Amino acid sequence: MEGVLLPVCCSPSSCATPSPKIPILQRSSFPSSLLNHRSFPQNAAFSLRNSFRSSTFAIAQGEAPVLGKTDNSLPALPKIDKTGRFCSPRAARELALSIIYAACLEGLDPVRLFEKRMNARREAGYEFNKEKLLEYNHMSFGGPPVTVESDEEANELLRHIEEESAIEAEVLTAPPKLVYNKLMLRFTKKLLVAVRDTWDSHVLVINKIVPPNWKNEPAGKILELSILHLAMSEMAVLETRHQIVINEAVDLAKRFCDGAAPRIINGCLRTFVRELELEASNNRV
Repeated sequence: MEGVLLPVCCSPSSCATPSPKIPILQRSSFPSSLLNHRSFPQNAAFSLRNSFRSSTFAIAQGEAPVLGKTDNSLPALPKIDKTGRFCSPRAARELALSIIYAACLEGLDPVRLFEKRMNARREAGYEFNKEKLLEYNHMSFGGPPVTVESDEEANELLRHIEEESAIEAEVLTAPPKLVYNKLMLRFTKKLLVAVRDTWDSHVLVINKIVPPNWKNEPAGKILELSILHLAMSEMAVLETRHQIVINEAVDLAKRFCDGAAPRIINGCLRTFVRELELEASNNRV
């Protein structure tokens, strides 16, 4: 995916005397180093994270940029259970999405890929620091372009990004049994089974509802199409409430995709829901 620029607002005083702005390129790709992580086979799965994000920076008009300030307007999810593992459906959907994406790249069955990762042997001496789970933020979204005013600001921003990327890499490449509780792992498998079983039929539906440019360059939209498959399967097979699934899919797109993907995915899924409701109505008649 293409990189984008990250604009942190300057303070009123600094805005009065313009200084050269330093654009910082956003890396919106999947770190290749995760493919070689020691905790599971190379083709298992890897991080989907946009490692450069602006949601952790204050960008309100007229405020000085505050590094490390989180967006408190977003609802907090119960992330960790008593065993010290992720227990939110959001975490399970992220895991399922990473498996689907990796399965598409490798041409493999997502359920088998998930089971392979679950059963992968850990290398001798491997230890996972569970404190990293408390630092991982499922609700951290990308934001508008950001520029900085000085080398010091740029260096601090990049340092912050590198720290968050390291946390993400460690969490998302750790053995799933150490990161997710049993309930969420079962939910993840149900999602993947639903995706696998409805894949061919949903391909036909997706081809009708996505924009022409997505159909013309499917290799460049694997992640976006994976989100559609995940959401459509959850609604059609697991029968999760439509609005919940759509909201989750849009959040995943905000978190991992670029440009207009969240808006397009929202529109595609609402079209899919209308077709589901029409089909159900016809069946009742």
